[in-house]
Amino acid sequence: MTALPRNSQLGASLIEVLVAILILSFGMLSLGAMLSFSVQMPKLSGYRAIATNLAADHIERIRANAGEFVAGTYNSGLSYDGTFNTINLANCTYPNCSSTQLAAMDIAATRSAIRIELPAGGLMVNCDGGVCGVNSYGNLWVVWQEPNTSVALNATTSDNCPTEVTETYTDPAPRCLYVRFKI
Repeated sequence: MTALPRNSQLGASLIEVLVAILILSFGMLSLGAMLSFSVQMPKLSGYRAIATNLAADHIERIRANAGEFVAGTYNSGLSYDGTFNTINLANCTYPNCSSTQLAAMDIAATRSAIRIELPAGGLMVNCDGGVCGVNSYGNLWVVWQEPNTSVALNATTSDNCPTEVTETYTDPAPRCLYVRFKI
């Protein structure tokens, strides 16, 4: 049997093992951060999808009652106030509703749906340039408050929010969905 030389090494030293564990722990930390980011994204994109569907529904309501859009009845100030309070519905029974009552009911129903389906959600609609007409454009904003997330996901100036939102609500900044439409 041959004897091993005295200076040969049979295993890893304690320092080498500690360095390997340190390198592995940095990799695991970055993996954990990525996983927490990926868990938040489906919920946030779900809010944006809900806002898109509610905006499309309200625009279709406006198109169904276009005469009241031209009259400016569908113009509505910002209903976002950062709270979770419920919004009362306006009632009228079809076919006994006037087109003005129907417009008020449409606005109330959309505001209520937004408040229920989005956290502290709100709505704002106006005519482009303040002029409502048959061939004019309308502007619609759906505004909501997302839960606090990582800094990379927090609302910034990238959302197209109306000045009523950006000047009043800064901490926490709400998310906005802007839709421009034509009747």
